[in-house]
Amino acid sequence: MITSNGERVCLDERRHAVVLAGPFVRALGIAAVGIGCMAVGWPASIAGVALQAVGAIIVLRAVWSWERTRVVITTEKLFIVHGTLHRRAAAVRLARLGAVEIEQSLTGRLLGYGTIVAGELEIEYVPEPRRVYGLVERLSA
Repeated sequence: MITSNGERVCLDERRHAVVLAGPFVRALGIAAVGIGCMAVGWPASIAGVALQAVGAIIVLRAVWSWERTRVVITTEKLFIVHGTLHRRAAAVRLARLGAVEIEQSLTGRLLGYGTIVAGELEIEYVPEPRRVYGLVERLSA
């Protein structure tokens, strides 16, 4: 993330952990089928081990992606940064920012996450979106 000289980071957070729910459920389903195959015995146990490995890979990939995706607000910009080897960032300048919107489903309100829409940038699963919205509004004023 490239920042100018006087720019400082005001917020640096991961997206809400609810993004892990889907991959965890898929991995659990695949692993359950794998356990069932192992219970049948040879030669289905080979497929069972492979299915459990696939489930583990799905979980590891999801957690890695979640860990490497950050929502960053500086005194000048709002970023979404993601990637490991190939790091990508999408940003909007707060000075040029028009309307900022929060979108929250019922589940999002209950669990404390939402989508922030700031100009052309849409960031999903932002934890505590009202706090982020307030920070963006203060910094853009």
